[in-house]
Parts: sequence; structure tokens; C-alpha cells
Amino acid sequence: MECYNFARVNSHTRCVHDIYMELTLTLENPEKRVQLFGTADGNLRTIREICNVQITARDGRVKLSGAKEAVTKAVSLLESMQQHLTHSDHISKDDLVKLMGRAGADERRKDLCRVEVYAKHRMIEPHSKGQEKYLTAMQKNDMIFCAGPAGTGKTYLAVAMAVAMLKQGRIRRIILARPAVEAGEKLGFLPGDMQAKVNPYLRPLFDALGDMMDYTQIKQFMQNDIIEVVPLAFMRGRTLNAAAVILDEAQNTTVSQMLMFLTRLGYDSKMIVTGDDSQSDLAKDQESGLIDAIRRLEGIKGIAFVRLDEADIVRHRLVQNIVRAYEKGS
Repeated sequence: MECYNFARVNSHTRCVHDIYMELTLTLENPEKRVQLFGTADGNLRTIREICNVQITARDGRVKLSGAKEAVTKAVSLLESMQQHLTHSDHISKDDLVKLMGRAGADERRKDLCRVEVYAKHRMIEPHSKGQEKYLTAMQKNDMIFCAGPAGTGKTYLAVAMAVAMLKQGRIRRIILARPAVEAGEKLGFLPGDMQAKVNPYLRPLFDALGDMMDYTQIKQFMQNDIIEVVPLAFMRGRTLNAAAVILDEAQNTTVSQMLMFLTRLGYDSKMIVTGDDSQSDLAKDQESGLIDAIRRLEGIKGIAFVRLDEADIVRHRLVQNIVRAYEKGS
């Protein structure tokens, strides 16, 4: 199932198989469909010829079918055309040519941000401008800090970038770390060995990995130390070369823990630090290492800082409303 979320186009999609796609767009401004479709549907015929897709239109709906890449290109062009009509009453031939060029540039930019993981036919891509900026920062910098509320994809995209780098042979291993700090409740004694005790804290990292490779592959990589999922305390004294190193829930690190972690960075490695600086579970008299590091390290070349907000939330729509309500009340 492919899903498209547009500012001015709503859609329903059905994939027949991996190559062929059918997609139906419902126009948000059907009263402008004549301007959008062109005289005698001339604009739609142009899109059909340029993008090599089948198009049928009725009332405020447009149905597209064809190769997946071709349909995606046509959708991007239709979105650009709709945006153009928000400040104009028609689309001239010159406008259409410019919009085609812009849509092509947008698709090329998206291609640069897509990352390929081990899961078959799976490409991870940004769903917002903030996420696009985040992926670009991870591609261009050796150390990246990403802060933002729950549901913005901070951890998920970091893991995706690490997995993509491993698949491409750019790194030899992935280290995923998290401070073992309880979120406002005491769990007490946990049974089992050390791995069993720390698993509840590291579960979100395993969940992200599970979306990008199958369980057998994860297990094999972990047995061979290609992937490590460890509590932050286990990072002391190590130097990590040729690795993607991710620190999740970094708002729950102390200043000294953050310094210890950041100084683990070795040659040919990438370090990604993620956290929600509005949800620290540290004691009230302890300063968050994430907040302290962002303040101290700003301006250092090679370190990128990305701030995501409620517009980047990709969970259930209610999560945006919840984040907004708590921000108003703080």
C-alpha cells in the first residue's frame, strides 16, 4: 500500500504489484478543475504523453495508472499545478513547462533523501520538510543532533540512515545506545540476565530495526557484533571506528554522560544524537546533557543541529493535537 499526503490533493492508492500502480486523486478545489485539466482536457493529455501514464478524469477525481515511477511523477506535477492555481486563474503552456521542470527537480531532490534498507522493495523517505532536512543533515555531516517531540521520526530515520550505510558498505557496524532511565515510574527488580534487564529500555530501537530487516538477519548481525544495542553506560572507554553510532532519548543523559558518549567517535564514523528536550526524566536538579550539548557545540563545523516540530509528526493525527495542547499549557 502506497500513501500520498498532499497539501492540496487527497488520494487513495492501490498497488497491483511492485511495478504497476493505480491511484485516484480527489481534488480539494474541484471548482478549478477546468483550469487544471485544460481546454478539452489538454493539460491531462500532455501529462499522459510526458509521464507515460493513463489518466481518466470525472468531476473532481483523477485516476492515474501505469509504472510506479511514472505515476509518482504525474502526481508531483498535478500537485504543482494545483499549487499554481491557488494564486492564478489559469495555467498557460509556459506555466506547464516550468511546472514540469519544478516537479522533476522536486522528485530528484526526494531521490537524494530516500534511503534503501534491507527489507525487500523498501525505501525510507521523508514525509515532511523537517524530515527531509534531517536526512540531508545526516548525509552531509559526521555528527548530528536532532531534537523534537514524539512521533517526528527522530529515531526511525536515524536507524534507517545507519542501516543504509551498512548495506552500502560505508560502515562496518551499527551501535544503538540509550540511557536506562525510567519514564516517571519505578519498575523495580527485573528478572533475567543483563540483556533481559535492559531490553525494555531498548525496545524502540529493536522496533525500528524490525521494519528494515527480517528477524533472522537482525539476530545474525547481533551475534556477529555488526549490530549492537546497548545501554549508554556500556559505551565508556570505547573508540568506535567505521560505525554509525546512535544515541536515542538523549534528553535523559547527564552532562558528563553526553561528554563521554560524544568522545567515543572514531574514524570513518557517524554519530546521531536524538531526543525530546521537553520530556526529560532526569531528577529536577540535573541538567539534560542534550540541552547542554546543543548550547555548547553550536557553530562547530561538521556538527549539524535539526529541530523537528509538530508539523513533522507522522503518527496518528491525534498526536499532533496532544503535543500542541501540552505546549500551550506549559
